[in-house]
Amino acid sequence: MAATADVSVTFVVDSAWADGYNARIEIENTGGNTIDGWELSYVGGPEISSLWNADWQVVGDQTTLTHLEWNQTIAAGATVEIGFGGIGSFSENVDQATFNGDPITILYGSDDSGSDDAGSDDGGSDDGGSDDSGSQDPDFTGDGSVDGADLTVLLAAWGSSGSVADLDGDGIVGGADLALLLGAWAVGGGDSDGGDGDGGPTGEKKVVGYYIEWGIYGRDYQPADMPLDKLTHVNYAFANISSDGLIEIGDSYAAVEKLYPGDAWDQPYAGTYNQLNNVMRAQYPHIKTFISVGGWTWSGRFSDVALTEESRSRFAASCVDFIRQYNFDGVDIDWEYPVEGGLSSNTRRPEDGANYTLLLQELRDQLDQAGLEDDRSYLLTIASPAGWDKVRHLDIEALSEILDWINIMTYDFRGAWDLGTTAHHASFFENPADPVDSNSVSEKYNVNWVVNEFLAQGAAPETIVLGVPFYGRSWGGVSDPLGNGGLFQPASLVPPGTWDDWSSGATGINDFFEIEEFLDSGSYTRYWDDVSKVPYLYSPTEHQGHFISYEDEESLGYKMDYVLEQELGGVMFWEVTGDRNETLLNVIETAFTPASP
Repeated sequence: MAATADVSVTFVVDSAWADGYNARIEIENTGGNTIDGWELSYVGGPEISSLWNADWQVVGDQTTLTHLEWNQTIAAGATVEIGFGGIGSFSENVDQATFNGDPITILYGSDDSGSDDAGSDDGGSDDGGSDDSGSQDPDFTGDGSVDGADLTVLLAAWGSSGSVADLDGDGIVGGADLALLLGAWAVGGGDSDGGDGDGGPTGEKKVVGYYIEWGIYGRDYQPADMPLDKLTHVNYAFANISSDGLIEIGDSYAAVEKLYPGDAWDQPYAGTYNQLNNVMRAQYPHIKTFISVGGWTWSGRFSDVALTEESRSRFAASCVDFIRQYNFDGVDIDWEYPVEGGLSSNTRRPEDGANYTLLLQELRDQLDQAGLEDDRSYLLTIASPAGWDKVRHLDIEALSEILDWINIMTYDFRGAWDLGTTAHHASFFENPADPVDSNSVSEKYNVNWVVNEFLAQGAAPETIVLGVPFYGRSWGGVSDPLGNGGLFQPASLVPPGTWDDWSSGATGINDFFEIEEFLDSGSYTRYWDDVSKVPYLYSPTEHQGHFISYEDEESLGYKMDYVLEQELGGVMFWEVTGDRNETLLNVIETAFTPASP
């Protein structure tokens, strides 16, 4: 414990207005020994409306401030800062102050010059003496690094004026300040290049996982459940498009309202956005997050958004505002699909393909400009179709140049929407035995064809991120006359999926963890198609003959080898709640983790 003479406690007013002010308490260890644990107590003093970086208790006229876990230790020569907002005017009336039980004398300072030295104000600041709080170091806690503790300070000051957290000096603490702080954080302890997140747990390859907003409900899968140590990027699914062509939150309760442990009622926003982009980021600073817009259900307005220069500009500007407000690193566009396909209610036009390129270029331009303003690299990707009938409407070469990378949805090739024959929904290679009527389906609906088509159309290999499913697609009413587990046999019904309810009806979609349970039950047999390099399950007793096409460790291993051999950018999966045992994620991690020397 430091002696009284070895600590200095100073109250510093950073800014003031008619009925309040922002200030801080600087606790400096002036001795040669480390302070491990501290408590500051005093009588009187300022009337505080809010305080951060310490546990704050007031009993009568006595205020007691105690360390938090992350600032418990003050190294020799180091300083801890406690920020607070005050009511009325500041008065130098702190009395009977003690530090760790020892009496101390409180010092007072001001910060008119924007300097930490209260006695050095000579009116010579570069901006002519105006408030230059925007020049503050984002290391608010004074611990020598920009990290989660500094993020806590900024969030506590959100929306206030004149705060030390106003890093850009615009007069209010907001999204731009958050971007500056996170940029400094990334330089100090996250990505060394401040770029797209390469160099994380899987070396140079990207591991992009979709997190579904509705996962917090029946699935009870919260952001903290994600194994972020095994991912490099998270795509948050989904944001919607409003009737006036702007990005908008999908489920407001889930995204920004749901309170988690540690949330405060008056913080800027709560919900899964805050958990992912602020709370979890503090633990996993390598993670980059995207807001994914659209998806199968919410792609109906993309054609209108992409139609004119004005509509494209307005939508792009709304995306920039959105990621700044909620601290996303980028935008992922999931338009399903330009020109044809998708829900029958979607608006579609013949010129959608060309307009898609223009929309993405506008987004790229505005994100790049925002990045220059915020000293931060904002990312842009898409979830691309894999089916040849949809790919033909895209300018792959142009998209490869505009985007940071392309997540190709190389799954859902086949499913129970066609009961004519069972097949593989994420086939690696074509199987000539497939009896499907259209040769184009048999030939082109597989991973190998799709990747080679993208390469042939001008996509750089490193911009291709291969999609894999963490779920299976199944058929019911399947017989097994050939003894091969019902492969390429007709079906008569759509069996239930993992999360089906009255509104969805039977979907035949089974999460991978449920497929693992099926296999463990003894009622199913695993088969392997050595031509297509994918597995499938069959049960003659369940659902009148249950056939399930899925991805497992073996098939995924082949695909990971392919990513490495073809020097592709990495892997994307839909979606993280499907692999609760992390079986598939472990395959990806092992494949992409550089070997030790």
